[in-house]
Amino acid sequence: MKRALRRLVCAAALAALGATAAGATCRQALALGLDVSGSVDAREYRLQADGLAAALLDPQVQAAFLAYPGAPVRLMIFEWSSLTHQRELSGWKEIHSAEDLGEIATRLRATRPAIVENPSTAIGAAMLYGAVALNAQSECWQKTLDISGDGPANIGRHPRDITEAEMQGITVNGLVIGPDSASNTTKNRENMKSLLGYYRSYVLRGANAFTETAVTFEDFETAMRRKLIRELEPAAVSRLERLGRDAQ
Repeated sequence: MKRALRRLVCAAALAALGATAAGATCRQALALGLDVSGSVDAREYRLQADGLAAALLDPQVQAAFLAYPGAPVRLMIFEWSSLTHQRELSGWKEIHSAEDLGEIATRLRATRPAIVENPSTAIGAAMLYGAVALNAQSECWQKTLDISGDGPANIGRHPRDITEAEMQGITVNGLVIGPDSASNTTKNRENMKSLLGYYRSYVLRGANAFTETAVTFEDFETAMRRKLIRELEPAAVSRLERLGRDAQ
């Protein structure tokens, strides 16, 4: 009931803004970064890419994307590993329909791993890559970067050293995967908490930033679905409510 009332408020806010202004508005730019470092094998790559594709086709996720047609979400997806490997899997696309999300899901399912000579884990470089892409979406009310990963950074700038000036107010959320990667025997279930703590201490940015966890790569789809539902609605609601009050 409360959620329905808030959506009515948002709809009224958009109406008050006028059709032309609303049609030109982006409520959130969302960049999703998938970990393809050396600890991720081909099977785990597919679980991430296909899991994200399935999450984008979930009815609740699609409802979150499409909740405010006058203020759409823009979505971009990339993979990351070393200092120099960040590959765009799906460029910026404004989401206006379930078909838009279906096209991205199809693209993800067709994606194959790239050959990376040094598949180290450069979270700092991934954050900076995402920040550059997001800061180009200047007309969006909020900019959100998601960094999925199954281990801490081991090369390049430490995430804690990425400055606020470089991030320019971007919210950074996390999706921590672990600990059952066969290609990295140093990971175990006890390390799950320390990796979660690592993300919370060094990777997350912004007042409402949060981390979801996937106990194994098989849980990635479910964790991604939870994360997308959680992060898409609050920013839209609060911003639209403020616009509605200003327009009165």
